[in-house]
Amino acid sequence: MTRSQPDAGEPLAVKPAAVDERRDLRVLVADDQELVRTGFAAILGAQADMAVVGEAANGREAVTLARRLRPDVVVMDVRMPVMDGIAATEALAGPGAPDPPAVLVVTTFNLDAHVYDALRAGASGFLLKDAGAAELIAAVRTVAAGDALIAPAVTRALIGAHATRLRSTPRTSEAAALDLLTPRETEVLRLVATGRSNAEIAAELYVSTETVKTHISRVLTKLDLRDRVQAVVHAYRTGLVDVGTVTRTQA
Repeated sequence: MTRSQPDAGEPLAVKPAAVDERRDLRVLVADDQELVRTGFAAILGAQADMAVVGEAANGREAVTLARRLRPDVVVMDVRMPVMDGIAATEALAGPGAPDPPAVLVVTTFNLDAHVYDALRAGASGFLLKDAGAAELIAAVRTVAAGDALIAPAVTRALIGAHATRLRSTPRTSEAAALDLLTPRETEVLRLVATGRSNAEIAAELYVSTETVKTHISRVLTKLDLRDRVQAVVHAYRTGLVDVGTVTRTQA
């Protein structure tokens, strides 16, 4: 994948939007296709709890505007000029990024390696480019609430395709952190990493979905992880699950 470097002398083509400060959820939309960008902005801006604070036509603009406007969520296209969405996601939400926004990556998912790269770059969720308005609205609210948005079927397919890349030598602190988890929390993390939804985990463990959410919240806190996406990566990096587990799950 080619990641173009930003041209410091090139002016921003897209300006910040007018903002209704009474709205709680601030959103930035980044897409090089004007019809898609303005369509997403119109849908989200029409919600009573959302304000579209800006629009960007490429990754560099997205990074510049996001750092200035501090949105809660960035809706980020993958394929954009000047700087692509993966590089922009990493700049905004990758390791060491200060006060990272939640990044919702928009993609055409066909086991595309871009999805894996976005996950590693710090994305909190993925949305298909042809998703409907209701799905877009729900996705933005989901990642804004601190929940990762990866459909279980997408998780299983993604892991099945990229598990060997996910598995790498963990830092000592990563492996040691697993000792902080209770047996039940460890089991919940394992099930999350194999692509189970909260409802599926609840059914398998004979507990309520609220109990599952509580366990997941505690796992994220103890392991110092931002969301469900990072939990999946952590589980693979530390060897808690492996590709064979996912293969058996899908069988």
